[in-house]
Formats: sequence, structure tokens, C-alpha cells
Amino acid sequence: MATSIPEAFQLLKSNLEITGLQTETVSVRQKNVRGIMESGLSVSDSFLTGSYIRNTMIAPLAEADIDIFVVLDNRYFYDYNEGKNMGQAGLLDLVKRTLRRTYTKTPDISRNGQAVTIRFDDFMVDVVPGFNRKGGGFLIPNSISQSWISTDPKKHVEIFSDANAAHDGDFIPLVKMIKAWNKNSGQYFRSFHLEVLALQILENVKISDFPSGIRYFFDKGREKMQFKTADPSGYHDDVSSYISTAAQIQEAKSKFQTAFDRAVKAEDYARRGYTEAAFEEWGKIFGSYFPTYY
Repeated sequence: MATSIPEAFQLLKSNLEITGLQTETVSVRQKNVRGIMESGLSVSDSFLTGSYIRNTMIAPLAEADIDIFVVLDNRYFYDYNEGKNMGQAGLLDLVKRTLRRTYTKTPDISRNGQAVTIRFDDFMVDVVPGFNRKGGGFLIPNSISQSWISTDPKKHVEIFSDANAAHDGDFIPLVKMIKAWNKNSGQYFRSFHLEVLALQILENVKISDFPSGIRYFFDKGREKMQFKTADPSGYHDDVSSYISTAAQIQEAKSKFQTAFDRAVKAEDYARRGYTEAAFEEWGKIFGSYFPTYY
């Protein structure tokens, strides 16, 4: 509970954090998974990637994915299934078989579009196989579109770290708040898409406080829903490609509009001294992550 909007947003920031004990569990688990991959296949490199390593993951850990990137020897790009190249899905199946040899009793190991997911009791681990890309970065498989995606998750970490420094440490917490809104409103958007939108919208803009920063993001996001959102690492993959039809774009704009209207109303209530009403409006945006007024 809180009595002021600044105090409430500090509590919101705290409520979104992964605990230290959970961090220790992640450290042990990811090292084990990487070791299995490195012992079962010819691996050039492996490292943590995704929202966990970018520090944009939100609690609870049980609902999150820990991403591990495994850079395979280039020979697997052409030959990894008894002399046959079975495409992107075949590569993911190879990773799945490699993990299954150790995790024999884990109930759910499955491949999705770009990774193999291991569902443990406490959280999930996504293993993303990839190859070094000529000219820099990496190639990862997309088994749905049967294509290769150019990206650079190491560059993503640098970009988000630099953005956070430019905003005096407020950028990452703001991104987490945006993710809390997305979760509370049905998780219509993919997390990385929202992160990249935040990078674009807040570039060359100073976050003066969290309420106005959130409202500004929703304001500018309404228009950006109409355009492609390029991977910030310098490649041209559209991270918003899952929103492509006119109906999908309209739904996305509608969600931003609703959030923007509520943020404007919340700020107006706070300016006029109606603190409890402001709490209620912010609560509609962030759900149970946002503290109650007392």
C-alpha cells in the first residue's frame, strides 16, 4: 500500500523485480543446460540472452522464459540428421533430442518457432540454436516461416544497457512497467516488440518521472502500431510482423489508446489532488502489480 503516486511507482518498480534467490536458481539451471548442449553437440559459444540478461524480465519467475543462445558449429547448418538437412524444424528437433537424453523425466520439452522449450516446475528455459553470420551477428531458425533470421542478442544487451544509462537508470524500470501493462491487458504484444518500441519512442527524450514516461509511451505508441519495427541490432527483421492485418493493427492501436486515456486521467486526478482516484486509474493499467491506496 502507498499514500502518494511517487511512492506507488517505486513500489510498482519493486514488485516487478525477480528476487535474489530466484536469480541463484536461474544461474545453476542455465549452466546445467549449457553444459548438456556443449557435451552433446559441437558448440562454438553459449550465453544467456533474452529479457533476463537485458534485465527487462518481470516477476514472477514461474511465468517467465530464460533464454539460452547456443552457437553451433557451422557444419550443422548443412548436415545434422544422418547426412540430411531437415531445415529449421529439423535443427530444433536435433536440439530437442540432445536435451531429452539428459532430461528424461522432464514432462515437457517441445520446439516452438525459434527455440526448444524445457518446462521445469519453477520456470521455463528456451534454448535457441544459431550460427555465426558472415559479416557479424547470428542466424537463428524460424521453423514456422522456414527461414533464417539475422540478429545479434549480444548487441541487444549493449543497446539496452546504454539506453538505461542515458535515462539515469529509469529506462529498464519503465520497460518493466510497460510489460506489466501488457500482461494485465491480455499479453497481446510480444515482449521484445514492446522493448524495441520503448527504445524508439524514448530516444532523445528524457524520462522526468514514471507516470509521464508511461503516458508518453502510450501516446506515441498509438501511431507506431501502423509501421514496421526493425530489430535494433542493425538487421531488418520486423519484430512486429506478428501484427500485420488491418484488424490486428486496429486492436493494437485500441489497446494503446485505452491505456493512454487512463494514464491521462490518472495524471489529471493526481494534479487536482484526487490521489485515490489516480491510484484506481493506474491500477487499471498495471493490475495487481500496482499498490493499493491507503
